[in-house]
Amino acid sequence: MAGHRKLLTLDAAIARRRRLAAAGRRVVLTNGVFDLLHPGHRHYLQRARRLGDALFVALNSNASTRRLKGPTRPVQGQGERARALGALPYVDAVVIFRGKRLDREIRALRPDVYCKAGDYTLATLDPAERAALEAAGAKIRFMPFLPGHSTTQKIAALKAGGRL
Repeated sequence: MAGHRKLLTLDAAIARRRRLAAAGRRVVLTNGVFDLLHPGHRHYLQRARRLGDALFVALNSNASTRRLKGPTRPVQGQGERARALGALPYVDAVVIFRGKRLDREIRALRPDVYCKAGDYTLATLDPAERAALEAAGAKIRFMPFLPGHSTTQKIAALKAGGRL
């Protein structure tokens, strides 16, 4: 995992972002748990990538995921989730973050575009994250869900002995 070329420390991601900006390239940032990478995630990430020249994914650490989702999550550890995201051709960088919110990373990376799934709106976006995005001058975009795909639903189906 340590040698995976798309998994970056925050400092390395900042350096890559600066090189992209110097070349006139637009960086899109998104974030999430991405616990069981499913077609809905892949659809969302492909669409997010089309908003710019490079897609950076901030991935919730294991501890951050537990704080957000409860003690039974994540199903897969941060290493496995980072590798799965890094294997996607439309993901350019993965940064694991440990906080509950992403405002520190937003201030550091200063994305051109920030993308979230359609269950968010400007009104429900975390105020500190929104302030960091506004300070960075980032455009905020919301992508609709691909119907029928939810990690929570998939986990419930597996627990019930069903299929993904």
